[in-house]
Parts: sequence; structure tokens; C-alpha cells
Amino acid sequence: MGLVGVQENGNGEMGLALGNKNKYKRMDSEQSDDFDDDALNLHHQQLERKKSIRKYVLACAIFASLNNVLLGYDVGVMSGAIIFIQEDLKITEVQEEVLVGILSIISLLGSLAGGRTSDIIGRKWTMAFAAVVFQIGAAIMTLAPSFQILMVGRILAGVGIGFGVMIAPVYIAEISPTVDRGSLTSFPEIFINIGILLGYVSNYAFSGLSVHTNWRVMLAVGILPSVFIGFALFIIPESPRWLVMQNRVEEARSVLLKTIENEKEVDDRLAEIVAAAGMSNGEKNEEKAVWRELINPSPPIRRMLITGFGIQCFQQITGIDATVYYSPEIFKEAGIKNNSKLLAATVAVGVTKTAFILIATFLVDRIGRKPLLYVSTIGMTVCLFTLSITLGFLGHGQLGIALAILCICGNVAFFSVGMGPICWILTSEIFPLRLRAQASALGAVGNRVCSGLVAMSFLSLSRTITISGTFLLFALLSALSVLFAYKCVPETKGKSLEQIELLFENHNEWQGSEVEMGDSEHLVQKA
Repeated sequence: MGLVGVQENGNGEMGLALGNKNKYKRMDSEQSDDFDDDALNLHHQQLERKKSIRKYVLACAIFASLNNVLLGYDVGVMSGAIIFIQEDLKITEVQEEVLVGILSIISLLGSLAGGRTSDIIGRKWTMAFAAVVFQIGAAIMTLAPSFQILMVGRILAGVGIGFGVMIAPVYIAEISPTVDRGSLTSFPEIFINIGILLGYVSNYAFSGLSVHTNWRVMLAVGILPSVFIGFALFIIPESPRWLVMQNRVEEARSVLLKTIENEKEVDDRLAEIVAAAGMSNGEKNEEKAVWRELINPSPPIRRMLITGFGIQCFQQITGIDATVYYSPEIFKEAGIKNNSKLLAATVAVGVTKTAFILIATFLVDRIGRKPLLYVSTIGMTVCLFTLSITLGFLGHGQLGIALAILCICGNVAFFSVGMGPICWILTSEIFPLRLRAQASALGAVGNRVCSGLVAMSFLSLSRTITISGTFLLFALLSALSVLFAYKCVPETKGKSLEQIELLFENHNEWQGSEVEMGDSEHLVQKA
């Protein structure tokens, strides 16, 4: 018969049971449950830490990008405000071109000085300085009684914007984890586009005020974003790479612990940064001065400079700022005459530009920089060429207006999905730490000079070779940018800033090929 309630378990052991249920739990079962609970708690803590770190890095990227709203807002608002400034202050066409274009030219002074300034006082405080200078310039523009005073304010605003545009991508690239660096470094371009859209909306919203008041209100609104930068200083840390350059290694480690999930990865990354800064033995880098190295570069540095400076120039000589600044003029040429309709059409351009930069943010770390750059440059070329044909041959009919709006929206969409953000991402990624701030500043100078030249010459060039001919020229330059992307831009997705330097050591990669298998394995071992 046997004992009632005794049954054999799966391990061949006897256990006392009442009916079909065990009356007692086994000791090893209790230990297993405790182990599962501990593992579950650890996993939960890791997930919480991961979420917390991602939120913190995201907040840093957002606050660092606020200065770029100022540039975007100025570009967008000036496209409409200039119509009313011309009426109120009775400025000439040449003065209009100078007023629009001078900000880009002057901002190169801020960008040029920004590299050295950020190496001395830090990335964080350079952003604060940029905001203060812009606020002063915007206030002067708002109250300007004449064209001359307006120019003084515009020059100060340009210097502030130059500092901000140069430093934001560098700071974000230096603070971001490798896996998210592309997306986060595209934030400045996102905020430029948000600023442009806000500028367009401001134009439309305040256009109904008197001519003496409306453009002043439009310009005054631009002061608001820079106020929030003051709050940012209490949230964002200094760049860990700048801290290492100052021999503040422990502070750099504490910042990395806030931005990287795994502590071992923190130590590995810190060791890479220290080595890259030339401080692995506790000594500061005593190589030749940065500017002498930039003026007389080694072959790898020369390749970096060609890539960084070249893509910054191509971003602007393909005419994006002309399209944004003078979109009302272009729509007039297509056949739209009413001021409200002109400004409403520019809002559509701003919405398109902002929407597609958000798409780029999701794709840049998944697809990679180079494929997006191909899509962008080829798409821009097609849209610019089609716009040239539309303006030249389709007259002022409804079809011409519809095609012009479609081509301009298409051009800014393709620009925003690739060339717009990737230009800044690459420039902040490719240079070694000791050169990064000042080499990025040099690239920003090229960007601002080209932007200014395009903005200041667009109206005159359009009178000489027609608007249609001007966009044909932009289309040809855009076609050249496709070739430049193929020959001069390596893929940097998924590599640490220190590993990217290796891409420029290999001449075969410089010729447009991707990382070879041997190099790829070497990079993986280093990661």
C-alpha cells in the first residue's frame, strides 16, 4: 500500500504531500526564488539607470542646441521682416542684401573666436557667452531708429550666433554615448529648423500690425529662446573631453558616469580620451600649436580638413539659405502676389523643413551618414533643376505656382534629411580632440562665409542671370556635392570619436571605400 501523501519528485527524492500539493518547500527552491528576485531587481535597476541616463543626455543635447534656435529664427523671421523694414526705413535693394547677408559673414568672427574661447573657458560657458551677445544685438535691432543702428545690432547678433553655432555640435558630440551620437548631434540642426519655422509663423502672426511696429515685434521675439539658456547652465555639465584637456580627469569621469550606462565602458572611454589628449602620463600635450598644425597639417589631418571644410561649404553653396531667406521673392516670381499668401507659403516650407529633420534624427544612427548624404544631395539636385525649369518656362500659372512650392518644399526636405544635420555631425566627429574645437570653428567659418556670400548676392545674381538661372547654378553645385560625398566622406556610424581618427589614416578609405575587414576587426578590438 505505501504511505499516504508521500510521492516521488522529479529528482528521485521523496517528498511529503497532502493530496496532490507539496506541504513543504525545498531549501534549494527558496534559494532559486531569492536568486530570481535579485536578478529581477538588478535588471529593473539597470533599466531605470538606462532611462535616467538617456533622459539626462537628451536634456543636455536640447539645452546645448537652444542657441541654434536663434540662428534659425533670425533666418526665418528676416525673410518676412525685410519686406516691412524696406517700407519703414526706405532701404535700397543693396542695403537689403547687406542686411540679410551680413549676419552670416559676421557670425564667422564668432565661430572663429569660438574655438579658442571654448578651449579656454570651456564649452558650457562659451554657450552662455553666445546667448548674452545675441540678446544685446537683438535688443538693439528691436529699438533701431535707422538702418545704421539696425546694422550694429545685426553685427552683434551675428557674433553671438557664430559662437553658438560652432560650439553646440562639438559639445554634444563630446558628451554623447557612441550609439546615439549621430542622432543627438543632429539636434542643433533640428533647432535651427524649429527656429526657422517659428520665424515664419512670427512673420505671419505679426504682419497685421503697423509697418513701424510689426518687424520690431518680430525681431524682439527672438530674444526669448536665449533666456532659457540661463536655466540650462544649472543642468548641463562641462564636456568630459574638455575637462581631461584641463587635467581634471576625476571630474571628467563623474560626467561620463552620468552619460554612459556601463562603468567598465566609462573607464575604457576615459582611458581613450586621456590617451587622445596626450595626457596618459599626466603631462599636457606639448606638440606644436593647434593653428600651426592646422596650417601645416599631416596627410590624415589634411583629409579631415578637406572633408570637414568641404561639406560645410557645400551645405551653403547649394543655395539653402537663399531658398529660406528669399522664399517670398521666389514665390513672387512663381506668381503669388499677396503678402499674406506669400508668408503662408513660407510657413509650409518651414513645416516641411522641420518635419524632415526629425526623420533624419531617427535614421542617422540606423542607416548611417553616407547613405543619407547620397539621398539628400541627389534629391536636392533634382529639385533645384526642376525649380529652375519651372521658373524659366512655366510662367505665372497655377501649375507653375504649384510646382514651385513643391520643388522648394522638396529641396528643403532633402536638405533636412541629410546635408543639413550630417554636415554638423561629421564636423564634430572627425577631428582629434586636440584640434576638435578650433578645426570645427574653421568649418563653421566656411559655412558662414558661403552662407553670407549666397545671401548677399542672390538678388543681384537673379537680376543678372534670372532667378531660373540662379537655381540652375545651385543645381550644378548640388550635383558636385554628390561626387564630394562619394570621394571624401567616410562612414562614421557606430565608432567612438577616438576610433574615427583611424578612418583617415587609411588612404583607400579616403577614396570613398568603406572600412576594410582588417580595419573593421581592429576597430572592434579597440572599442
